[in-house]
Amino acid sequence: MEFDTLLSGDGRRIAYRRSAGTGAGIVFLGGLRSDMTGTKAAFLEGWAKAHHRPFLRFDYTGHGASSGRFNDGCIGDWLRDAQDTIFALTEGPQVLVGSSMGAWIGLLLGRQVAEKVAGFVGISSAPDFTEVSMWRGMTEPQRAQLLSEGHIAVPSEYSDAPYLITRRLIEDGRRRRVLAEPLRLPFAVRLLHGTLDTVVPTEIAARLFEHAESPDIQLLIVKGSDHRFSTDRDLSLISRAVADVSPG
Repeated sequence: MEFDTLLSGDGRRIAYRRSAGTGAGIVFLGGLRSDMTGTKAAFLEGWAKAHHRPFLRFDYTGHGASSGRFNDGCIGDWLRDAQDTIFALTEGPQVLVGSSMGAWIGLLLGRQVAEKVAGFVGISSAPDFTEVSMWRGMTEPQRAQLLSEGHIAVPSEYSDAPYLITRRLIEDGRRRRVLAEPLRLPFAVRLLHGTLDTVVPTEIAARLFEHAESPDIQLLIVKGSDHRFSTDRDLSLISRAVADVSPG
């Protein structure tokens, strides 16, 4: 896939793909260890082109075609990538579409730079997952190893190779929680979650729905959909949600 590169002031190279259009742009925020070639990102780009809307997808540092090592990164790094990319490559408020970790990134952006957010769609949202899933899911020996050695290896549901959870990832994520702090989102919000999601339980989606403050927030629990949320039915629901939160 062809892509362009944004060079940050501190030397980060962020790979991105952008298409032109009019009205509020759409920005896709991918999940942990994913990249911009995924099904949802490609579908949304096609939908945006068909509706003459600007669209942007990119890879966080340590992901896909961007620079850096995944194991060196944390939520704050990937949040910075998203903010730098959006401010450099888009004009006006954007509709943010966040998948899994990308939804957490989008919620942080909505809290920090609400003026750049026209609406938000969270897909299989995983807010605060470093705390509520990773840290709380560890055994005491694993926690001790993480604190003493700085990392532990864990199996991945989507890869044969394990990946590292670092102490930096856990401690940075703890500072950026959105479920433990007020979450005021002054724009329309749509949350989509599947009943077969084995990565993030529907209880997290319900908790986020109850916790966030928005003038227009809706939660759709979809029977039979899993964490990937990428079937034809799921993609149709995503595009409907994007249209629903778009201004005008």
